Amino acid sequence: MAMPSPQVIQQQMATYNEERPKNIIELQPFRATETAKLPFGQDAQLISLNPNVNSWFILQIGPWNLNTIFHLQNPDPAGQSVALEKGPEPAILLTQNGKTFRCEPWKGDPWPLVTARESHQPFAPICGGRLFLRNPSQGHWTRLEWTANFLRKNIIGGDMIVGFVKNTFFQDAFAETDKTVAQDPGAGQDPVAAAGLQPAQSRHPLVLSRLGIDLVTKTPHRMVLGEWYPVAGVNGVFASAMQPGEIDPAILHGPGRTNPLDTIESRSMDYFVAFDLSRFNLGYAMGASSPSLGWSERPPASVVNKALPGPDGISNPAPVVPLGMMNPVLRPRLVATFTAGFKRRHGAFKVGPFAYKDHGTHYGFIQQGVIMSKLWPGLSTIFVMDDGSIHMRTWTEADNALLPHVRFARQNGVPLLERNPNGGAGIPGEYVADSEKGNWSGAANLSLRTLRAGACLLENNGKRFFVFAFFSTATPSAMARTFEGYGCRYAMLLDMNALEHTYLALYDHSSGKTKIEHLLPGMAVVDKKENGHPLARFVDYPDNRDFFYMTLK
Repeated sequence: MAMPSPQVIQQQMATYNEERPKNIIELQPFRATETAKLPFGQDAQLISLNPNVNSWFILQIGPWNLNTIFHLQNPDPAGQSVALEKGPEPAILLTQNGKTFRCEPWKGDPWPLVTARESHQPFAPICGGRLFLRNPSQGHWTRLEWTANFLRKNIIGGDMIVGFVKNTFFQDAFAETDKTVAQDPGAGQDPVAAAGLQPAQSRHPLVLSRLGIDLVTKTPHRMVLGEWYPVAGVNGVFASAMQPGEIDPAILHGPGRTNPLDTIESRSMDYFVAFDLSRFNLGYAMGASSPSLGWSERPPASVVNKALPGPDGISNPAPVVPLGMMNPVLRPRLVATFTAGFKRRHGAFKVGPFAYKDHGTHYGFIQQGVIMSKLWPGLSTIFVMDDGSIHMRTWTEADNALLPHVRFARQNGVPLLERNPNGGAGIPGEYVADSEKGNWSGAANLSLRTLRAGACLLENNGKRFFVFAFFSTATPSAMARTFEGYGCRYAMLLDMNALEHTYLALYDHSSGKTKIEHLLPGMAVVDKKENGHPLARFVDYPDNRDFFYMTLK
């Protein structure tokens, strides 16, 4: 299906910008629509939500009715075109490699569409498996998440209770503080150099490691701080460990405003996983229920338009179906999954300049070219274009011109590191040392030091790496200086406060069977089990949280 004319896009963009309640389809300024009359008298309307991306479609049969409106997914957007044929016998036309398949999912009793919906499969195949129907799912909640959500929704002052528990019991619950170990003469030669990756600028002591992933090394369970080690069985993925206090003092006290390290975060163990972007694609998926689309409670009342159900005019994604699960056809090429970002309730500003503009500047996100929540200037943004290129930077007003070609995007607050105009490693962002203006905590009464995850882009010797970082307990200042020590050009926060929110799993297919490895062994507790066998979070079942995934190109 082709992009609509410039005139149609202009009209739809006007709707996109209107301050009024709307539905998710009206929020798509680049959508294209085709209509056909079915033999039984009803109109069939096929909407490509973004023809440049060619992935998500809405099929509506008859009047607007959630029982007869369906969210379809094209499993091969790069190779299969989708169109609606008119005439006496309308059909969905699926063309691949020069061959066209006609599909009439409204034909028969019951309709194949209805059968697929009643199967309750998250991805129910139709049209001979050439399309999938996305069926709603509640998504899996861990016990900790369920309890926190219950308190917030059902107990007066519940948010304060959750904050007190985190402050009192969980603030440093996951902190790892290993001491250096005796370094034998050959230990410095053990790490296998990763092409294009440079060691972090640190003193490089040898330390004990609690990583749950296997590394190519001569000294199992020991790592030289700042060095990069290939991950066994997953080519193009590397791991490193660091204690912020070991970073070169010239960096710790360098340009940019940051707070000094305290003794706990200075010696805490932090772990990094780098993905060679010449080998991998990056994807993003919303969770079954998070992030939601309504208002955060954080922005000041003066910027909240009570006539709107949410900052973008919507509070419900229907008929679009978020699942918290990746398309099963990608599983053979899956390399990694990791949690993405803040829930909507914490994904907006309470104070500072961002709190008083753009309705409180709620963090935006895009999946499969579909704008689920608008991207706002000034926020750190991971985004993937329709050509597969991966970017990380502070979104600008001018970047809105890219929207027709953005396949995935996720915003998470303000930057930890901004790009240095002189090149080289980034410099700490303007609000790194400001707990309130930077929105670094989920609630105003929480301590700034906590379990956190972040991401950065590394560019060395003509190669680019996407880096996921796990900080066992850290402030934004410690994160920024550590990323700077690794030479990152740009860095941003992901999520925080619990292992399920800072989760990363790798998938090793080298033996012919899929082996799931977690960055830290404790993360495995989050995964469900069936008959004693582990099920992969985000892969084998829907989850309530949003996530990123890496796949082989």
